[in-house]
Amino acid sequence: MECTCVRQTDLPGTSKIFADLIYHFDRVEDLYPYPPNSLESLVAAAQFEFPAERRAALVAALQPLNAGNPSLERLASAGTVAVVTGQQVGLFGGPAYTIYKALTAIRLAEELTSAGTPAVPMFWLATEDHDFAEVNHAYVFNQDQQPSRLETGAAPSTSPVPVGGIVPETFPLDGLRAALQGLPFADEAMELAERAYTPGATMGQAFAALTRALFAPYGLLLIDPMTQALREIAAPKMAEAVRRMPELTAALMTRSKDLVDRGYHAQVLVDKQTSLAFLLADGQRHVLRQSGDEFHGDGRKIAREALAADAANLSPNALLRPVLQDYMIPTAAYVGGPAELAYFAQSQVLYKELLGRQPVVFPRAAFTLLDQRAAKRMTRYRLQPAQLFEIEEKLQAHIAATLIPESLQTQLQATTATAGRAVEALTAELLAFDPSLAKALGTSRRKIEHQLEKIRRKTAAQMLRRDEQAARDAAMLHNVAFPERHPQERYYSFLPFLAKFGPSLLEDIHGAIRLECPDHQLMTV
Repeated sequence: MECTCVRQTDLPGTSKIFADLIYHFDRVEDLYPYPPNSLESLVAAAQFEFPAERRAALVAALQPLNAGNPSLERLASAGTVAVVTGQQVGLFGGPAYTIYKALTAIRLAEELTSAGTPAVPMFWLATEDHDFAEVNHAYVFNQDQQPSRLETGAAPSTSPVPVGGIVPETFPLDGLRAALQGLPFADEAMELAERAYTPGATMGQAFAALTRALFAPYGLLLIDPMTQALREIAAPKMAEAVRRMPELTAALMTRSKDLVDRGYHAQVLVDKQTSLAFLLADGQRHVLRQSGDEFHGDGRKIAREALAADAANLSPNALLRPVLQDYMIPTAAYVGGPAELAYFAQSQVLYKELLGRQPVVFPRAAFTLLDQRAAKRMTRYRLQPAQLFEIEEKLQAHIAATLIPESLQTQLQATTATAGRAVEALTAELLAFDPSLAKALGTSRRKIEHQLEKIRRKTAAQMLRRDEQAARDAAMLHNVAFPERHPQERYYSFLPFLAKFGPSLLEDIHGAIRLECPDHQLMTV
């Protein structure tokens, strides 16, 4: 196993606020309570008192989903804190980065425990979300690295129902089996999937079963926010949020404007009518809007005090959710992806008003997994790690450039250099004769250089057309690292990686996670 680091800023789509959080914390230290990727931050964030009565209620609420998990007994002890992460309950475990989130939380809990503060890892199942289209499919690959999309059978309703409770007509296990056929550990991966995605299981139950099986050796606790006992624990803080929502939304609007003024972006748009809560009623999740001292949604009007009294049947929005989560849980650290961690810059104002403490945020570990064949192709074509994350045409161009015969490559470079020196000499003469002519020659020089570069690119493209193996290698590397212009970890399910590399892959990745490193890692297995 070998890992190569790639700075997040060398990857496409890295947001400014995430880059500043992990590489230039001084620019955002007023937006986050602690620097990330620091054991000192982790230890400092764990120094708070958590009510014994709330801890006991939490442990009791988690018991049904986590029976037999030794972490539950540790959580019951005073002083134990939690390292929390979470994700939507996607088909076949969702994208691979879901696994990396959980492993990061596990490693941080181990580090904190070793430093003298007992900690347990916890995974928040986002069963309350109502966008079924985001969780009803998964992408996998076959032994030829060809991607395919698998999708559940139709959901029973098109209404905004919490996805965790949806029972799809079918799970695409036959499609998964066909895709994994020929991979060395396909049977082991299929056994995991078949045990979890059984007929009649909800999306939440199936996801939880797969996650529990994968992380049984690591003591990962699962949290389902749709559990009524957990909703009862959160109800007092939710009721307070409802009563104070006008001032809370005003504070969020101010923070959002500040973020935009500083060149960042607000993850959630907030206005005076924004509600920080959804209403759970009739098996659905209803959008609410504020209007004076009332809330409107789904054709009904609810007085603020009446809504506060029904707090156990409310679901928080993306900004309020982490605050309620950390009210229920003794959270020292939250592990998230770039977009999630950007939320916390907005949510900070809610933490200040409602909770008075905030966990340290840690970027999840990020990986692109390569087999030996892909690693050898990178070496053969002298590819830099960041070049794997470019569009396929650019990757082809990088590979094609290495195919030009050395003698021809030397001649092209020599011609460009000779032309440059000749133009420079002529420019010096023209400057003495007529500066306006020298300026015109500068334009001509750029055209000459452009044409020579164009010839070089055409030569490279011709070489790629002649070398069918190189063309296939380019397609293979693209499908491995940047399929459909998405980073591997955001596109493929983790199951085909297990089918390809075997059950020990989890432990390999667990061992490669470094608390102090926020970079993306290319990992050759």
